[in-house]
Formats: sequence, structure tokens, C-alpha cells
Amino acid sequence: MSTLNVPAGRRHDLACLGRLAVDLYAQQVGAPLEDVSSFAKYLGGSSANIAFGVARLGLRAAMVSRVGDEQMGRFLTDTLAREGCDVSQIQVDPQRLTGLVLLGLKDRDTFPLLFYRENCADMALDPGLIDEDFIAGCRALLITGTHLSAPMVRAASAKALEYAARHQVLRVLDIDYRPVLWGLTKRGEGANRFVANADVTGQLQAMLPHFELLIGTEEEFLIAGGVPGDLLASLRAVRAVSAAALVVKLGAAGCCFIPGAIPARLSDALTAQGERVEVMNVLGAGDAFAAGLMTGFLQGQDFETAARLANACGALVVSRHACAPAMPTPAELAHWFSGQRTPRVDADIQLAHLHRTTAARRAWPELQVLAFDHRSQFYDMARRSGAPEARIVALKKLLLQSVEQVVQEHGLQGRAGVLIDSGAYGADALAAATGRGWWVGRPVELPGSRPLRFDGTLSIGSALVTWPAEQVVKCLVHYHPDDAVDLRLDQELKVQELWQATRASGHELLLEIICPPGVAPGVPPDAAVLRSVQRFYNLGIRPEWWKLAPMQAAGWQALEQLVAQRDPTCRGAVILGLNQPLAMLANSFAMATSPIVKGFMVGRSVWADASRQWLAGQISDTRLVDAVADNFAQLVRAWRDRGAHAPSAVG
Repeated sequence: MSTLNVPAGRRHDLACLGRLAVDLYAQQVGAPLEDVSSFAKYLGGSSANIAFGVARLGLRAAMVSRVGDEQMGRFLTDTLAREGCDVSQIQVDPQRLTGLVLLGLKDRDTFPLLFYRENCADMALDPGLIDEDFIAGCRALLITGTHLSAPMVRAASAKALEYAARHQVLRVLDIDYRPVLWGLTKRGEGANRFVANADVTGQLQAMLPHFELLIGTEEEFLIAGGVPGDLLASLRAVRAVSAAALVVKLGAAGCCFIPGAIPARLSDALTAQGERVEVMNVLGAGDAFAAGLMTGFLQGQDFETAARLANACGALVVSRHACAPAMPTPAELAHWFSGQRTPRVDADIQLAHLHRTTAARRAWPELQVLAFDHRSQFYDMARRSGAPEARIVALKKLLLQSVEQVVQEHGLQGRAGVLIDSGAYGADALAAATGRGWWVGRPVELPGSRPLRFDGTLSIGSALVTWPAEQVVKCLVHYHPDDAVDLRLDQELKVQELWQATRASGHELLLEIICPPGVAPGVPPDAAVLRSVQRFYNLGIRPEWWKLAPMQAAGWQALEQLVAQRDPTCRGAVILGLNQPLAMLANSFAMATSPIVKGFMVGRSVWADASRQWLAGQISDTRLVDAVADNFAQLVRAWRDRGAHAPSAVG
């Protein structure tokens, strides 16, 4: 037997029951855990990692576990839900906290772990809340070994297994042996993968008959079988109590499949060779392997095909920081198996780009954004109006109210956004805008700089470390493809620096290009913009967003073709305002019917006149908010109606 009998026609492909915790990964690679100074936060827990990985690969995954009624619990459920995983069976514990794990990366062979799981939420999984109807709606149920280690979670696992057997759900155990979680090592020895213990072997063997597929490393089958130092004898001991098919993970050597009698030599078993990669972090490799293997099996693949997928998933994860976020997407695996990949995962630029852009991310089908990230313009307005500079702070908070008004009145939630600076003028408004579900952009350029310079820092990468993940990096560059060579190269180098910084920080990048007039008088503006975009693509820069001046319909169509060729994962383009009258902007929208254009980001055209009056004390706060909201709403309506006024033919 090289395939498993799995029922079809169920609501969920795979439900995972077990650990669901927060992983805090050391950001200083090579340091002892005692010397680590900062950590990155990820979803963790073996079962959760598998559920996340299966969902990322396109299957209908579900999670059965328990979290605390607090911020970390919400982080975990939100993370799974964003990936497409059903979280309806995650219980919320009103008293216990969500589990935490601290993980270090000392070297290729040393990965210290500290489990903070004393009376944690997922170890209090309530058997009485296991839903039989839900389990019956799954094709497979996967349980990890930690949830066989204590009476309460063992009872919950047994209840789920009972329901699964009753409804012919494939029952899978990932042995996932962590001696520290069975109380067999000191608390600081979480990285220890094997301690022989007859009691653990007995508890595991009491549960093994309830499973149809067992997955484990050599050490994990040693504990399951109970014959230390003798893998084949341990496999025979497992076979004596279980008829389940066995998948033995062999690390870099791959894995083997034993559906029936244990062979005389392990090499006689059906074996799938592993993938060769540079290892950064083996933590999570087994979870990625299980996600790939179960995806293959549930898609009807035979063992060799499913194992090839599983080995690739494990190989990709060991080459990256973290577990769950490192899980590959189908697009990455297609690239991996295409023969076009580079030998070193960390050097494969296309693989990294696919990992970043083809994973689940917030959808923005349209964007209607009010931009008030301007700094020098607001300063000049205040000075000319005789208003103190401090009034700009209050002004920007009022502009935020205008956006709120338009969002509510025109149903823009999920399509609205703001561009706000983070300096003395905009910091309060930026903080108020962040976290409410809007698109939020934040500038990095020094206003008016040409060549481009960053505002307030000589190290943009260091600055981005402090930014909320949802904020999009916006960079305006006054660039023309026919600039003098030294100027052009200087500008390009700065954009490349920013590009690399955003790839490391995880922030999306919006690149705004304004081609200065007079640089090349014979070059049409649209042609200059398109050549600029192409030049940045040639440099390997693939921003999530382009912000460009209004173009003719033919220009937008040419941009659509260019982006399709160079970066099909690009979010799209938005139209900038250049302080043009609202009527002119509305007319320009009619040219932007190409699907590459997602909306507009306009500033002074909307708020300049009202802001001058307010700074001069000529209108009240309410009048300002209403006037700006009215102008913004005009553009929203013009954008919605642009198809009705589009040119009938492209010249």
C-alpha cells in the first residue's frame, strides 16, 4: 500500500489537534539564548504549524486547541484565520494564558528552547467541548504527541479519536516527542530530543492502536517502540500494537514508508531521498514535512509523490528563520520543482519574492487614499497664515476626521487609506490611523531631495525595525531615466538600499515616481514614466505599489503589460494628484480603466484651500472637516464613475 484510504466530500481536509502557542525567535543568530537582545514573534506549536502549512498549501485546514483570552491568543487565532484555517474549534480559556516558547539559533546544531507552558491554555483543552459533528466533517485528524502527555489533553485527544473512528476519519499521529514536555529534563533543556522512558513508551503504546498513520523521527520511533538504540526493534514493537502505516523521517536522507511488515533492513523500505540545502534552523522542519506529506496524501498522491513534497517543505523551512511563516506556498514549490531554482535557498531571489508575495496577505481590490504626509508644504502654509507651527499637528488630526467621515458615508471600509508622516506634524494622526483596518502609508524621503535622501536617518533599515508591520513604506523619488548619469546612479542606489531594507523588515513598498520636466524635452511624460518603471525592474526592484502621475489610456495599458511581464504579483498602481484641480483629476480617472490602476492617492487638491483658511482662523474645525470630506468624496464618486466616461477607443 503506497496510498491511504481517505474519505472524500467532507467540509475540512485536515483538523490538527495539539499545541498552539507563540514562538519568540531570537533575532541574533549565533548568540547564546542568555545574550539574545530581541525576538521576533510568530505563530508556533507543532499542531498549529502543520495546520498553518496545510492551509498555505491550499487545503481546507482546521485547528482544535485552546488559547488564553488575551492578546497573544488573539494573535494566534487571527494568524491562522488569515491563512485560511478554520478557528471555530479553538477554545478560549478565561483563566489560563497562551503558551510561549523562546527559541535561540546558536549554530547549525544548537537551538536552545525554553517552553513557558506551566498550566497554559492549550494543555487545558476541554474534552467536553470536542464537537463530534465537526470531527465528522473532516477527512483526516492529526494529533501531536504532546497532547498525549497529560490526563486532560489525553482525554480530549481520545474523545476526538473516538469521533474520528466512528465517522471513518483518517487518524494520524505525529509523535513529536519533546522530553521536557513530559517532565523528563530540566526546564532549560527544551532542545533535548530523546530521553528513554518506559512510562512514556507505555502511554504512547496505549494510544497507538487508535491511529492509522504514524509519523516520527528515528528518535521518536525509539520512544514509541521502547528499545533504545535499536530502531528496527522499536519499529517491530510499534507494529506489535498498531497496524498503522509508518513514515520514518531520516533528516537530510529523506524518509521511508512502511505500510505493512517491518523489513529486515530500513534500507529495504520504500524511501524518498531528501533535499540538499544550507541549514539555518531545523526547528519546524518536521512540522513542515508533516504539512507537505498530509497535503500530498489528501490530494490523492502516492507516497513517493507526497514525500517529495514533504521533503521540499522541510528543506525550505530549515533554510529560513521561524517555523510557520517559513512554510512555502504552492508558487514557491512550483519554482522549486521547475529546475530554475538556485542551489542555495537564501540566494534564490525569485523564491524569496514568491514567498513574500504569494502567501496570504490583506487584499486591496481598490484604494482611495487621502495623502497628507506633506511636511514642507504645511510649514509654508502655517508661516504664510501667521499660525504657530504646532497648529499643524491639530490640522492633521482634523484631516483624519475627514477621512473617517467619507469612509462611513461612502462605505469605503477595506478600500480607504491615508498617507501620513511620522514626524512632529503627523505622529499623532499616524498613530490614530494605524490599527483600524485602513491602508496606511508612511513616507521615508527627505522632502524635495534630489538626489533622494531619507528623512531623519542615515540607516533606513534600522529605522524600519520600529515601524508597525501594517504601515507601507512610501518613497517619492524625483527621477528621470535621462538624468545625468551620476545623479541617476545616486538615486537608484538609494532606492536599492530601501528595497533591501523593506525585504528584510517585511514592510510593503510604494514607489512614487515623478519625472521632473525639462530633463528631456523631446520625451513624452508617459514614456518617461514607463521607462523609469522599467529601469527599476531592471535593477531588481519590485515594489508592491507604484504611485504615478495621471497618464493617457495607452500609457496605463502599457504599464499593465510591463507589470505582467516583470512582476505579476505587484499590487498595482495608484494615481497621484500633483495639486491639480479636482475636475482635472476626475477627467484623468476616465483614462485609468486598466485593471493595473487600483485607485488614487491625492493630497493638496483635496485639503489645501480649506487648510489655509483654517490656519488663518477663517473657518471652524467643523467647516474644515466638512470641506475636505466633500472634496475627497468628489474624487471617490469620480473614481466609481470613471468607466462611464472612459474613451471608447485608445489612440
